[in-house]
Amino acid sequence: MITLPPDYRPTDAEDFMNPLQVEYFRQKLLRWRADLLKEADGTLASLSEGGIHEADVTDRASVETDRALELRTRDRARKLIVKINMALQRVENGTYGYCEETGEPIGLKRLEARPIATLSIEAQERHERMEKIHRDD
Repeated sequence: MITLPPDYRPTDAEDFMNPLQVEYFRQKLLRWRADLLKEADGTLASLSEGGIHEADVTDRASVETDRALELRTRDRARKLIVKINMALQRVENGTYGYCEETGEPIGLKRLEARPIATLSIEAQERHERMEKIHRDD
């Protein structure tokens, strides 16, 4: 078990995905997942409070729209949790931080911004160009 200094931030001066960096991203992913699960519990509690008690049709429509939006948000969070779990699995098997396509390091700035990234910026750009080409066909 590695203990991170409280002010630790990965830098390019270190070896890529050294034990401190791996632990830093593992903890970041775990916190993110915990936050999403906590929000989901709050949504579940509010939805289980019962039906819509608004007498006015407009108020009822507004409440239904809010609930539908909240459910879509939770569905996105559910999909994100799956990606976080996959990233945590990559942490465990030692492949976290490396591009699935090229095997090259993804880069610390990209991982800070998107800890669930599986492709380097270059590979992601190639992937998006190919999607655009095939979508336009």
